[in-house]
Amino acid sequence: MDIADLLIRESIRDTMARYNHAGDGGKYDAIVGCFIPDGELQIVGSESARGHGALLEFFSHVVASKRSEDHGPPPALTVLRHCVTNVLITVESPQRATVASYFHVITDIGLDHWGRYRDVFVPQAGGDRWLIQNRSVKTDAYAPDSLFH
Repeated sequence: MDIADLLIRESIRDTMARYNHAGDGGKYDAIVGCFIPDGELQIVGSESARGHGALLEFFSHVVASKRSEDHGPPPALTVLRHCVTNVLITVESPQRATVASYFHVITDIGLDHWGRYRDVFVPQAGGDRWLIQNRSVKTDAYAPDSLFH
């Protein structure tokens, strides 16, 4: 591993942290900024969004679309923390890296849901950041009283 690989890896870790901090803080523009302009988010078995406009719409409706069992208003979230672990970065070339990681989400109920991210990162055009080209999200399981299931 050389200095160039280390810089790529650190840029990827920075983007991943910015993505999750922005999501936990409801800063949807900042989440979208972690993707290249035509970046794609794929929710395994469900939705897919490509491009900044579609991504912004998707993220801004995630919590709003969740309803209680009586179809009332969405549950009030006062705690939302995405924790990402076992981040395995493979730098395939100076233009592409793949990342496999695990996540778990803490909400007001405690452990809410957990799963895996599978990502493709590429360098930002004309910049020094590495951004998400494609993120696949596979939720493995939900707590029985999950606020997101």
